[in-house]
Amino acid sequence: MTTNVWLKQLWMDEHLKWDPMDFNNITNISIPASDLWLPDLVLFNNADGNYEVTLMTKATVYYDGRVIWEPPAIYKSSCTINVEFFPFDIQQCQMKFGSWTYSGEQVDLVHINQTNGSIPVYGDNSVPYAIDLTDFYRSVEWDIMEVPAKRHVQKYTCCPQTYPDITFLIILRRKTLFYTVNLIIPCVGISFLTVLTFYLPSDSGEKVALCISILLSLTVFFLLLAELIPPTSLVVPLIGKYLLFTMILVTLSIVVTVVVLNIHFRSPSTHQMPAWVRRVFLHVLPKLLWMRRPKQINPLSYRLSTKNRNRIKQSNHTTTTSTRNFILPSCNTSPYHIRKKKIGLLDDYDTDQDGIEIINDDDDDDDNDNNDNNINEIKQTEYSNEPSLYPHEIKKAFDGLKCIATHMKMEDDEKKIKEEWKYVALVIDRLFLYIFTTACVAGTCGIILQAPSIYDYRKPIDVIKSNRF
Repeated sequence: MTTNVWLKQLWMDEHLKWDPMDFNNITNISIPASDLWLPDLVLFNNADGNYEVTLMTKATVYYDGRVIWEPPAIYKSSCTINVEFFPFDIQQCQMKFGSWTYSGEQVDLVHINQTNGSIPVYGDNSVPYAIDLTDFYRSVEWDIMEVPAKRHVQKYTCCPQTYPDITFLIILRRKTLFYTVNLIIPCVGISFLTVLTFYLPSDSGEKVALCISILLSLTVFFLLLAELIPPTSLVVPLIGKYLLFTMILVTLSIVVTVVVLNIHFRSPSTHQMPAWVRRVFLHVLPKLLWMRRPKQINPLSYRLSTKNRNRIKQSNHTTTTSTRNFILPSCNTSPYHIRKKKIGLLDDYDTDQDGIEIINDDDDDDDNDNNDNNINEIKQTEYSNEPSLYPHEIKKAFDGLKCIATHMKMEDDEKKIKEEWKYVALVIDRLFLYIFTTACVAGTCGIILQAPSIYDYRKPIDVIKSNRF
């Protein structure tokens, strides 16, 4: 700590007394300090190598033997820095003054306010306001909260005498505006960006990229933090704890994101969904997380038109040797009619090809209850008294329809299972969205609010006492 001070010293010299009446009412004179006896006061915790003040100034000698000497000095003292709550930290720096040569029997040190009684002194020889801050230039980085001093009497192993000293305690509180704007707010913002990872759709393909970008941003802040605080291995600073906490969250979010993407792109050909996964992630957790799954539309809910349920349009196609087309007569004239019992295709879907009209029928609600058995039977009903027409071609047509229906059901089942895996991934994303949001809020408040200076609402003493800005 570098301080620019005026070290005010006052002592009595019995050899420097006179009667003002004998010297034309002269009550005080200024004498070079080098011509006087001076107490050898030194700063014990000096960090610059120069333990004494300059002798280039003069001392004021009064007729009653009082000598006042106020030499200016620039001290560089050692100060133990505690960065545990950086940047919301409070530091305590000491300046210990004492005589290097004279013991307490020869030079007794007391604070100047203890002699004139201007400021009350506590029973333990401490002075609450021990430094005059009237001409103090306020710092842009620190606020001075207290400047007490205390007198100590110590006995060293070298000598039987006691040696008094006065220790000034300067309590500093760091101004946090700079660090809040340049460190805290960006770190909090980056921390909450982690939450958005779980809100990003898995199909976008940018979930892992966002996590890696956040991790790189935190690495830059770690490098910046290493330049701002003194290197120490005693404690981890507050902002360092928060950055570590955020980095752990980001790392966990990457792990969870990889797992979610793995679940999202699963298929029935590679994975089979366990029953407990289906129950927990498709039925239990969505209700707890206030998630409402959209109604599933069965893609195999075809129905014959109600107008033509008992009638198949006649198609006139010529049969050639290369293509074995056939004619489906009308049910009114043909000995065969095709009666559809169950065919599940897309709802609200109408098609009309090759004389077969298949449209949606909303009247038959009972068909929706058995979607698991969507392979439909196409039955051939033979009129009892009419001859059989085109039995081979019709049988092949029936087999083709059954094959198509089976293939479409397999595709529908596969798509349904894929959608279930995607919904499981969505539920996991939503679950960790809530978990990480809670963790970010609780971690931010729990770490930053540990600093005692946040709850210190005292007005700095340098603001109260100083006349300079």
